[in-house]
Amino acid sequence: MAQEAEVKFGKKFVVHIPEALAERLDLREGGKLSLYIEGDKLVFEPLRRKSAVELAVKGKKFASLRFDEVEKISEAEQRTYENTS
Repeated sequence: MAQEAEVKFGKKFVVHIPEALAERLDLREGGKLSLYIEGDKLVFEPLRRKSAVELAVKGKKFASLRFDEVEKISEAEQRTYENTS
């Protein structure tokens, strides 16, 4: 369902996004938008924070561990907990 509003540019080309549109897109003060030109249109696209799970699954990988390395770390951590009780 399309929803539109007519807005004016303020000083320094500031654009006020009407509350109804901001609420529909769950925009928050301090949030970020990506601006780009598509044909003869200026497009405002919200930049969303990615969840930890989304970053883990889809994000750029910057480190790697083999299974045996993970197991070694896990066993060491378990020993520290066994020794404290």
